[in-house]
Amino acid sequence: MLEDARRRARDRVIDTSSGRDDGLDKCPRCGSTESAFSIAKVALVCQSCRFEWNEPLLEDRVDVRDIKNLRGTVTGSAAGALRDGHEMMTLKCQGCGAEVVITTDRSLQARCHWCRQVLTVRTQIPNGAVPDAILPFRVPHDAAVARIREFAGKRRFFSLSAFRREFTPENVVGVYMPYMLIDANCQADLRGTGEVLRRRYQVRVSKEHTETRYDADAFAVGRRFRFTVDDLASEASSEREANTRVNTNNVIDTIQPFDTKQAVGFNPAYLRDFTSERRDLEIGDMGRRVEGAFLSIARAQAQRTLGGYDRGVRWEGEALGVEGSRWFSLYLPVWLYSYQQRKSDGSSFIHYIAVNGRTGETMGSVPVSHPVIFAVSALAGIAAFVVSLPLLGLLFV
Repeated sequence: MLEDARRRARDRVIDTSSGRDDGLDKCPRCGSTESAFSIAKVALVCQSCRFEWNEPLLEDRVDVRDIKNLRGTVTGSAAGALRDGHEMMTLKCQGCGAEVVITTDRSLQARCHWCRQVLTVRTQIPNGAVPDAILPFRVPHDAAVARIREFAGKRRFFSLSAFRREFTPENVVGVYMPYMLIDANCQADLRGTGEVLRRRYQVRVSKEHTETRYDADAFAVGRRFRFTVDDLASEASSEREANTRVNTNNVIDTIQPFDTKQAVGFNPAYLRDFTSERRDLEIGDMGRRVEGAFLSIARAQAQRTLGGYDRGVRWEGEALGVEGSRWFSLYLPVWLYSYQQRKSDGSSFIHYIAVNGRTGETMGSVPVSHPVIFAVSALAGIAAFVVSLPLLGLLFV
C-alpha cells in the first residue's frame, strides 16, 4: 500500500498543448487563417503569403531526456483516460463573434459561415481525436502508388485474376494512424539453460539411415540487468486487434520503424487532405502487449552476452519490472490501399497494402489464386521426380 501511494505520487502529466486557444489559427507572418500542409515541402504553407513553417518538435517542447531516472507513469496531456462524448464543440469566431459547431469525431476545423475564416480546435479533448504530437507525411502520393504497384506486381502471377483486373493503386489514401509513443525504465530477470557443444557425430539408426547426434554441456544461465526503452511505437486502435479472418489490417505494424524523433506538436492543418483514425485504447488496455515488447527487447539485450553458448539458451523464467514509463499519443502517416475480395459463399475479405508515409517501407497482402498455387506445386513435384530418376536408376543397378 505504501509503495502504491509513493508510485501515485510520482505519476504526473506533461502539458503538450500548444498554449493557443481554440478559434483562429493564424499564419506567424501575415495572420491569415488559410494554411495547408505540403508534402513536397514537408511543412505548413500559408495560402496567402506562402510562408512555410512547422510546429516545434515534441522533443523541443517537452523534456524527454533522462529515461533511466523515470519513475511511475508519466503521460502527455492528450494520452490520458478517454471519455465518451465531447464529439460536438461550439467555437466562438474571434473574427466576427459568430458561434460555429464542430463535430470533433469528423473534423477539427471548420469555416465560419459569416466571415469565412478557418476555425481550429486546439483543446486536447478526451475522445482520442487530438494527439500530443503528429509525424507529417514525407512520401508523396505518386511515390506511394509506385511502391504499391511494385509490391503487387511481384505477386501478380499468383494473384486472383479479379484482383489483377480491378487493381487501381491510384485509389490509395493517406491516413494518420493513432499510436502511443513510449519510453520506459525497466529491469529484467531472465533464467534458463544454456548449452555448449562438445561433440557432433553420426549414428546409424537403421540399415539405410543415419542421424546426427550431439553431446553438449548444460549450464544454468541467469541475467539480471536494467535497460531503457526509447520511443517504442505501439498501435492505439482496437481495429488493429480485429479478427484477421475478415481483413489484413494488422499489416500496418509491419512497416515500422518511423522516425518518431521528428514528430511535431499537433496542428489540425496537418490533417488537411488526409483522413485520421481516433485513438480508442487507453494505457491500461495496452499493458500486456507493451510489456511483451519490453521483454523482447530484454531478450535481445541479453543475447549479446551469450556468445559462449553455441547451442543456444532456452529461457525458462522471465520477470520484468517497469520502474517508470512515459506515454505520448501520436499520429503516424500511412498510405493505404484496400481491395475487397468477394468469396463464393457471399462473404468478403479485405486485403490491405500499406506504405510508411516517411520511409516508403511497404507491406501487405494480395488475394491468391489457389488453382495456380496447386498447379505450380504439382509442377514442382513432377520436376523433382524427373530430376531424381537418374538417382533411382542407380539404386536399382
